[in-house]
Amino acid sequence: MRHFGHIAPEVRQRLFHQQPCEFTADSPARLLSAALGATLYSPATRPRLADDIVKQAGLGVVSMVLCLEDSIGDEDVPAGEENLVRQFTDLADRAVDLPLLFIRVRHPEQIPDLVRRLGPAVRLLSGFVLPKFTEERGIPFLEALSVAEAASGRRLFAMPVLESPELLYRETRVETLEGIARAVDKYRDRVLALRLGVTDFCSSYGLRRAPDMTAWDVQIVASVIADVVNMLGRADGTGFTVTGPVWEYFRVQERMFKPQLRRSPFLEGQAEELREALIEHAMDGLLREITLDQANGLLGKTCIHPSHVLPVHALSVVSHEEFSDAQDILRPERGGGGVLRSQYTNKMNEVKPHRAWAERTMLRAEVFGVANEDIGFVELLAAGITS
Repeated sequence: MRHFGHIAPEVRQRLFHQQPCEFTADSPARLLSAALGATLYSPATRPRLADDIVKQAGLGVVSMVLCLEDSIGDEDVPAGEENLVRQFTDLADRAVDLPLLFIRVRHPEQIPDLVRRLGPAVRLLSGFVLPKFTEERGIPFLEALSVAEAASGRRLFAMPVLESPELLYRETRVETLEGIARAVDKYRDRVLALRLGVTDFCSSYGLRRAPDMTAWDVQIVASVIADVVNMLGRADGTGFTVTGPVWEYFRVQERMFKPQLRRSPFLEGQAEELREALIEHAMDGLLREITLDQANGLLGKTCIHPSHVLPVHALSVVSHEEFSDAQDILRPERGGGGVLRSQYTNKMNEVKPHRAWAERTMLRAEVFGVANEDIGFVELLAAGITS
């Protein structure tokens, strides 16, 4: 699979200076953690789940979570488990490309049980999403994952969800983060990424952000995300990929604030209709949140609607200017440090302070590609929508 692989090769050639790389479920963890992109959630109870997965793969989705937790009722869990086993068996008989597939469970015991019940179809599974993760609650999940992995002979990853009240409350936050850090560090080889449960954070205070507000505008939520990145997303080799929170909205009925998408990029690309469609479906708020996610150290995003996938991927593509700066900073002859003027002659690149940024940018360039010099996110969005 590859990002933008659903777009015709000749169109990709026009869009990209460097094409997104191909990868598989067996690729190195470092590559996969960056390549998750927009991870699309789906209830495990959907009767045509196998068809849905194949359809979404054809539309550019590269990672999906099949949920047995909050998206279904307590009474539907047994039926959801049975449906998952049936749908995975169906998929195993099809000769089609599939996204990375994860199952979101409720209890540690579900992990080895589901792996056993999947049988040979477990080869399609990349891992499990672990809810309400803390050190105390998370260790049993990670231990169960190790048992299931040994029994199946299949590499299985964990994606803990950080969403517990202990993480939100000021008096317990640091202690909780320290415990989470100990747990994920112990199982570092199995932890693919850390996911943020912002909806649960908001629920602790009876909050819900409006479609023209981002998670970063809700200060109590923003403070938690900042602390998570501070302790668990460092670029010194100890950190993990931390993904962006879910965007809840599909369509706006009435707006309080002006749209947040500037008109000029769309006029330049002759895509005013695309701008209007994005505003109509609340995508201007989503685009702003993705941009703020990336500025604050997050990569990828939890998505609950297929229409959110392409904006996440389009804004994850590395611009030609970013790529040029990163290349300059990482040139071997720059190993001693120093400051140089960018090739675009609009900024100074300081080699040592910007090195970690450059390395992350090159990894993102590998999985999402580098846009041609005259290509921006408007063209990437338009190409993905019309493909």
